[in-house]
Amino acid sequence: MAAVGFCGDWFIFTCDTKLVAVHSKQTNREPFVFDCSAAEKRPKNTKDDNSDGGASEETGSDKVLAFTASPSGKLVALTDDNKRLVLFQCEPTWSCISTRFVVRRCTSLLFSRAEDELLAADKSGDVYSFSVVEPQREGELKMGHLSMLLAVAVSPDDRYIITADRDEKIRVSHLRSPYNIQSFCLGHQQFVSALLVPPGHPHWLLSGSGDGTVKLWEFESGRKLQSCDLKQLEETPSSESDKQKKPTVCRIISSPDARHVAVQCERVSTVQFFTVNQEAEEKLVPHSGLSLPHCPLDVTFDPEGRLWALMDCSDSPLRIYTHRRDSWECETENPELNRVTEVLKPHWETLEASARTNNRFEHLYKVTFDNVTVYLQKKQQRLEEQQLKRTKTQKANGNKKAKTETPSEAVTHSTT
Repeated sequence: MAAVGFCGDWFIFTCDTKLVAVHSKQTNREPFVFDCSAAEKRPKNTKDDNSDGGASEETGSDKVLAFTASPSGKLVALTDDNKRLVLFQCEPTWSCISTRFVVRRCTSLLFSRAEDELLAADKSGDVYSFSVVEPQREGELKMGHLSMLLAVAVSPDDRYIITADRDEKIRVSHLRSPYNIQSFCLGHQQFVSALLVPPGHPHWLLSGSGDGTVKLWEFESGRKLQSCDLKQLEETPSSESDKQKKPTVCRIISSPDARHVAVQCERVSTVQFFTVNQEAEEKLVPHSGLSLPHCPLDVTFDPEGRLWALMDCSDSPLRIYTHRRDSWECETENPELNRVTEVLKPHWETLEASARTNNRFEHLYKVTFDNVTVYLQKKQQRLEEQQLKRTKTQKANGNKKAKTETPSEAVTHSTT
């Protein structure tokens, strides 16, 4: 998985089995590299649930599946395909705090706002809580869905945990007692792939989906405030084949000052920007679209509110965009960008191969079968066959009747 993010001033990117961190400000700080393929293996006596496809730990790879940074910028966690859950501290220096193992492969990680627990959502629909204060303690089952979880968020006061799954559902539960469900946010037509509680709006939730929409919710009540169809925001006209395709939202992020919300879609080169205004009639307002020269693999905001875009391009894989005069401008010469790119380029071949083989959402779309139409077609075909059979029978009976009447008519004619 190719992904980028910031933890304080550390720029973090993952490619294949590695997590790499580069300090964007201080040149005297050495980059940190963690390779999961050389990490601690699962003890043989550790219980392992092989319900995710029947594969044991030996058949899993060491590819990084997800990572997250804590709100304070002091902690980072990652999980890989071999079900490791690794916790790091990055200040004052990088070090591995613990390596634990999850029951099933994870799809999303998140620190609580208090940073006392790490929440891990997995492909079977469960959420496990891992203690940060006691880094060696095993995880505890927190809650479960009936289908694969794709995103998780928490409210700013750590009161609610918000989970999204493949079956179009968004569930709002109490974090300390998740069996107590507060509400459901229902309305998406496909899997829900991204969640964000926008800064400055603690009671609102933004969600993105495979149906090509971004929706705004009042999550405590489950009330939908607004829905925005990203297809209608496309500046260039689509071809007839593209008109049927819905963009898949893969990332919703907010700038630290809460002025800009960026929405990234899978395999789409334009990043859409929105503003969230509590006083306006339309709460979620499309602001602008940033057309990138290549499709972004991932995007993130730095602490200064600049957008960093990792793109599918070997010449310039990373670019920085700054908001000036109501538009986003590319910074061509930037010492921070040069420093990070220098560390990134040796890993580019691995990152490129990981990106090209990674299609995270295609298999999540549900295939619908219109059984009613098929039934009606077969019924119509049966009726036509029955009608044709009746017509043939009536015609045959008519011919037979005509043949039986012909000799008597001939005798009558000869007598006269």
